[in-house]
Amino acid sequence: MTSPKKMKMDDVPGEQIQEGKTKIIYEHSENTVYVLSKDRISANNAQRVNDLEGKAAISTATTCKVFEFLEQTGLKTAFVRRVNDLAFIAEKCTMVPIEWVTRRIATGSFLKRHEGVQEGHRFSPPKLELFFKDDAAGDPQWSEEQLIAKKLECNGVVIGVHEVAVMSRATVLIFEVLEKAWASLDCSLVDMKIEFGVNTKGEIVLADVIDSDSWRLWPAGDKRLMKDKQVYRNLKVVTDEALQQVKRNFQWVADKLDLIIPKPTGMAVVFMGSESDLKHCQQIKEACTNLGFPCDLRISSAHKGTEETMEILAHYEGLGIPLVFIAVAGRSNGLGPVLSGNTTFPVINCPPLKADWGSQDIWSSLRLPSGLGCSLVMSPEAAALNAAQILGLYDHLIWSRLRVKQYNTWLGLKQADRRLQTS
Repeated sequence: MTSPKKMKMDDVPGEQIQEGKTKIIYEHSENTVYVLSKDRISANNAQRVNDLEGKAAISTATTCKVFEFLEQTGLKTAFVRRVNDLAFIAEKCTMVPIEWVTRRIATGSFLKRHEGVQEGHRFSPPKLELFFKDDAAGDPQWSEEQLIAKKLECNGVVIGVHEVAVMSRATVLIFEVLEKAWASLDCSLVDMKIEFGVNTKGEIVLADVIDSDSWRLWPAGDKRLMKDKQVYRNLKVVTDEALQQVKRNFQWVADKLDLIIPKPTGMAVVFMGSESDLKHCQQIKEACTNLGFPCDLRISSAHKGTEETMEILAHYEGLGIPLVFIAVAGRSNGLGPVLSGNTTFPVINCPPLKADWGSQDIWSSLRLPSGLGCSLVMSPEAAALNAAQILGLYDHLIWSRLRVKQYNTWLGLKQADRRLQTS
């Protein structure tokens, strides 16, 4: 995680735009705002409000760490950069006045609104709910149809079917990505709320803040150990001692987030049968690097240098980390099957096919002796993606990059379709 940067000459707040219960928004530039957290905690639509010294710094740290992690996955958000202990810069957005809530486990207000549902019921896929931001009305729950019918306009964008589909899918994606991250720290993300805004480019992006006001977190999946704002909500009497416990819980969350971006533990190793296959293999390595995990390139022929191939294989197996081997060999592919027959790690065949003998070469990677389980893909990108899917079982950041990549592909198609329909 990045530490607070020294304030730049232009990183100073301008005219105040808006003040909420826990933050103040200032002008920063034509397209950005300065978001300053407040030492205040509130619950139940501000029916309970208390000052809590130090909360602003904890909230800013939590929000920035979460957004920096999401940035690492490839997800576009409104977050720009952290300024200091209390503030960050974000894209200027017109907020969509909806709280998007994702639930994995039934608890809290959901049980009150759905009599008969047992606490602890697990939603698969996650349950998605919408709440219209209206303090006077108690933030009523809305359906997607109500939101579409309202025809809200944000920065010139009318919130319709397309926009609701984008926010709905992004909400679940963000929850699942953060759920995986918290699971790596032995903590259950039970539910969370987020908000979206429309920036000056007309893009819908995750905006506002994500901190301990935003979610329920149960360490080791145990509700009794909760570290979120529910502890504050549950207080019968607010005392200084109770507030300090809430603050310690929030600090625990911020500290844990320092571990949310893991160091890469696994890697791919590409064996090529000949230096003539180097260009093909470099494309695999580039794709692996883009997905966030290292990839080594080695030259060794299973036919002409079997002993050397086994020595290289043993070297990597001795590292004691998750591995995926990718075999690049044309003609009679002995490389992939030999590797598969001598390791318990997955082996992917990715032969450098050529037009003259391509169809015949494929068979040497498909028709294998019994006892071998290597797979076959036809392109360098596919080899890297397949390796990422395997390594993602051990590394939540790789898993998240794949998930966000899928979302971005879907989003691109959705936007292209909309342009076609409106042209």
